[in-house]
Amino acid sequence: MTMMIVICSFVPQFLISFFSGVWADKYNRKTLIILADGGIAIATLALIVYMMAGYTSVAALLFIAAVRSVGAGIQMPAVNAIIPQIVPGEKLIKVNGINGSLQSIVNLATPAVAGAIMIYGEIYNLMMIDVITAVIGISILLLISIPKHKRAETPVKTSYFADLNEGFKYSMHHPFLKPLFIIYAFFTILCVPASFLNVLMVTQVFGGDYLYLTLNEMSFFIGMLIGGLLIGTWGGFKNRVKTMWVGLFSFGALTVGFGLTDTLWIYLILMMLVGLTMPFANSPMMSMIQEKVEPDKQGRVFSLMQILFSSLMPLAMLFFGPLADYVPVQTIVVYCGIGIVIISIAVLFDKKFYRQGLFEAKTGNEFEEKKEEVLE
Repeated sequence: MTMMIVICSFVPQFLISFFSGVWADKYNRKTLIILADGGIAIATLALIVYMMAGYTSVAALLFIAAVRSVGAGIQMPAVNAIIPQIVPGEKLIKVNGINGSLQSIVNLATPAVAGAIMIYGEIYNLMMIDVITAVIGISILLLISIPKHKRAETPVKTSYFADLNEGFKYSMHHPFLKPLFIIYAFFTILCVPASFLNVLMVTQVFGGDYLYLTLNEMSFFIGMLIGGLLIGTWGGFKNRVKTMWVGLFSFGALTVGFGLTDTLWIYLILMMLVGLTMPFANSPMMSMIQEKVEPDKQGRVFSLMQILFSSLMPLAMLFFGPLADYVPVQTIVVYCGIGIVIISIAVLFDKKFYRQGLFEAKTGNEFEEKKEEVLE
């Protein structure tokens, strides 16, 4: 049943990503976000009514999980592409860092809030929070004036497949995006043991005490919260690639460290520091895409990133999960950490890629002129 929930949570998002990027570039992104969030809320509300009527069906849970996955797959490229429409280019990395901190706060607070609600009521009371927050979020978004991006203002006659092919070719031939996607793909695969098998590692090395497992989760998200706040206030180095390199190298080195330790308090400190490095790796990556990619192609580029993540993450789990039955998780974590360090060193020595981290976002003619300079 757990496997089925995971499949229903990942596969629909992966499949819809082939369409959602084109939609985010062709239609009003604000409308797409509202419709996706509203659809998720309506599906959740339907499940609440179904459960309140006294029905309990695993099939219904799986169906709603799939609907929510589709909604998330539509929403994410549109959200990432709409941020540069309302945020100045020089502030993008700070905003992405703050956004990461907000996500960490949610991840820290959610288990406590969920536990408190579950003690005093049924699970559908917990689901109702999602409906209420969706209504609040949509209401706020309706009050904010966000102009349509240029391509959504005029009817586009190109076919869906032509748009998809154009976005794929653009990403694969872009002098910055192609190596960035290769880095992102390898990092996504190699970070799986540290990110998803750490619970198993805590159980194997320190015992299955619930307190240990709780401290493990909290230390990581506290680190992410601090890292996001640092990026949000400081903004990172002027060269975005340098900030990303620091994040990648530190993540890999610290992963090796907590894979080698047998002392719980050292492990928790290292896990917190690993969480702290995540915004240093992710925020500049997102910011550089938002800075460098033309506004009318950002939806498709972020959709391609989503396809990479939603396909490589489960595939990596299919490999590392069974492997952990035969090889100690600590060993897997250490070797993957070394792999991430090697990737970071390759980034540092690719001078052409490294220099492009200085590029700042431009709009209109300035954007085109700067893009031509980079291509030359």
